[in-house]
Amino acid sequence: MTTSPQSRSVIGPACRVEPTGKEPRQVFAVPVAPSENLAQRFAETAYRAFEIVVAALGLIVLTPVMIIEAIAIRIDSPGPALFRQTRVARSKAMAGRELVGRTDLAPGDGSTFDPDRLYLVPDTFAFLKFRTMYQDARQRFPELYAYSFDHTEFHARKFKREDDPRVTRLGRILRKSTLDELPNLWCVLKGEMRLVGPRPELPDFLKYYSPEEMYKFSVKPGITGLAQIRGRGLLTWGDTLACDLEYVRTRTIWLDLKILFATGWLVLTRRGAF
Repeated sequence: MTTSPQSRSVIGPACRVEPTGKEPRQVFAVPVAPSENLAQRFAETAYRAFEIVVAALGLIVLTPVMIIEAIAIRIDSPGPALFRQTRVARSKAMAGRELVGRTDLAPGDGSTFDPDRLYLVPDTFAFLKFRTMYQDARQRFPELYAYSFDHTEFHARKFKREDDPRVTRLGRILRKSTLDELPNLWCVLKGEMRLVGPRPELPDFLKYYSPEEMYKFSVKPGITGLAQIRGRGLLTWGDTLACDLEYVRTRTIWLDLKILFATGWLVLTRRGAF
């Protein structure tokens, strides 16, 4: 289950990625890292079976809680109970010959696409959670959706704030308790997410990622991860990204289990949840 996606800029537990300061350009497609061996593939298969069981049981046991949440959300503010949004999935491998001529992607090494080489190309999926913001938040607060940064500013920003005006009264409670994330289990059951992995990114932000940072998407996104147990909303985007890259570089089943147990405690203490 361990991978080596060439994330040399990750500096251990301090979780720092030094930004390049370059203006954002095209989205990068990076060369595929070395594949897993037979033992790692077997471990992945066994772990996937474990995830299916956990996600299915979680959905069954927590159905009454989710029904109550859905009703409360509809009463609290106009709009649907569930929030669906396009997020970045695990990148898919494509041959360079299929990418030649594409203007929305650039090869990560600064040259041209090698027709005989495989590249990781960003993909998307339908992310699902409970709605915690006003349905018309984008119309009410358009300035909060005006994503325009350089690379340095992007890494220095915090994209979660405790006083976010877009969040409803009930939404604040759901976020603090992490109950808004329960529908993520459906995405895990479908195989679009994992229990552990980087939190799913917005496609709007891909243009701010360096080629090396694009290896974050060589694994599936997860419900929780290293960034969530090291500060969650208290971290800057650069700190979060560094933790994600560290996870991709060092991940094992045992690390996943450690993160899951740590997450359970942090959900109770609510550190960084807002």
